[in-house]
Amino acid sequence: MRYDLSTFGVPAGATRSEMTLVDRNGPESQFRSPPALLSGGGGLVSSIADYYRFCRMLLGGGVLDGERIVGRKTIEFATSNHLSSGGDLASMGRPVFSETNYDGFGLGFSVVLDPARTGVVSSVGTYAWGGAASTLFWIDPAEELIVIGMTQMMPSSSFPIRDQLRPQIYGAIVD
Repeated sequence: MRYDLSTFGVPAGATRSEMTLVDRNGPESQFRSPPALLSGGGGLVSSIADYYRFCRMLLGGGVLDGERIVGRKTIEFATSNHLSSGGDLASMGRPVFSETNYDGFGLGFSVVLDPARTGVVSSVGTYAWGGAASTLFWIDPAEELIVIGMTQMMPSSSFPIRDQLRPQIYGAIVD
């Protein structure tokens, strides 16, 4: 699949192999203006520190630094499979994006129901999502594990970092 890189803010003439500064994060930054269309995660911008705090709150069942931010049952509900008849993502369409190596889907998260069926090293109940620039995060409550990857590779299929990182992380766990 070919992408028009200008859609992602990459200047005309740039190639996928070039490093290109797209936004200087100054007062003129495109991320400081209200969006033309509000969407759940489209154009979401964050720091690694804030994203980590968000993930800690999720792993903590809605509690961060001793303060309840979100109800425990809300987190449990959002990270449970909501596909009809317990279906999986791959059976609902072409498995062409990274979230289909998880077999369930919650309210904003892909969810692992059966690691053997997906062929991905993980724990039942692991939930995750990835961004357009190959960013990723996953939370494995059974291992008390948070993984955040803040890459900047467009499109997200340009390098299989999501598939390669997971076995490396889980392979490094020692008890």
